[in-house]
Amino acid sequence: MAEVPLISIVDDDDLFRAAIEKLVKSLGLTARTFASAESYLQSSWLKETHCLIADVQMPNMSGLELQERLSDLGFDIPIIFITAYPNDAVRTKAINAGAVCFLNKPLDLQGPRVADCLQAALSKPKGPSKVT
Repeated sequence: MAEVPLISIVDDDDLFRAAIEKLVKSLGLTARTFASAESYLQSSWLKETHCLIADVQMPNMSGLELQERLSDLGFDIPIIFITAYPNDAVRTKAINAGAVCFLNKPLDLQGPRVADCLQAALSKPKGPSKVT
């Protein structure tokens, strides 16, 4: 039996996080949600994550800081960024650091965009993850 990919969702907005979780599950994928980058980093799901969906603007640690921290820790997880504050410089930095997609809120959760990004992320070979 094939493994069902785990999508981790990090967003400080409870309603948006729940909506993305529902979308991910409707696509037949497994989802875990986190209200902050710190809670995700402290979770046991890091090594299991096939794709990360992260908000850019969050208190304490931004999505870009999370991306950098994961890289520093040796995790190569495909990331889809979502932001309510589009900025070309931030978009360029995220994509140059390996982000798969950079989407703007509000999202059309019924449209194909998020599903297309997930498909692109999951088709990437999973990179090395820190072994403990």
